[in-house]
Amino acid sequence: MNTTGRAPDAYMSYEEFGRRFFEVAVTEERVGDAIGQIAGDAFEIGPIAQGPGKLAKVTAKVQIMPPRVNRRVADEITFGIRIPLEIDMVVDLRIDKPKFMVFGEISLRAVARAAEPLLLIIDVEKPRAADIAIHVTSKSLRAEVVRIIGGVDAEIKRFIAAHVAGEIDSPASQKAKVIDVATELDATWTGI
Repeated sequence: MNTTGRAPDAYMSYEEFGRRFFEVAVTEERVGDAIGQIAGDAFEIGPIAQGPGKLAKVTAKVQIMPPRVNRRVADEITFGIRIPLEIDMVVDLRIDKPKFMVFGEISLRAVARAAEPLLLIIDVEKPRAADIAIHVTSKSLRAEVVRIIGGVDAEIKRFIAAHVAGEIDSPASQKAKVIDVATELDATWTGI
């Protein structure tokens, strides 16, 4: 019995409906919002002892910018995510404190998954130091030498990767990555 007034050729299978639902529900904008909640907006690094004799102390303020998300629809719906960073870094050499401006980017990958009982999950891979690109500019030769000899770039990448990995595992992030579709439908249908 057709009570909707729609022609039978407008019907689709449950499988088609589920796939189309996923493609509509998991958009670049929604994933970007979830990733923005996971990554946060700012954090601080240091002081980290660096350089010959570990005499230099590196501190940095990391500003996380809104993510850029590219969706790829195939057998799975996957996302390439780029999170721009702006970092103000200071290397305390005791005799002076040169400042650096650092621009960077975190590259993440994510997959939209379905799970029991009726969950939509954005499964985000944790970044490694290799997933972080930074470009450092300085105004003093001494600072540049300390930065290079002390391996400051690698330490900054490692710290950012560890920070973001920790954020991905946090309880708030776990909540941001999971949508309980049944609960959302119940709330919509009952008007709550």
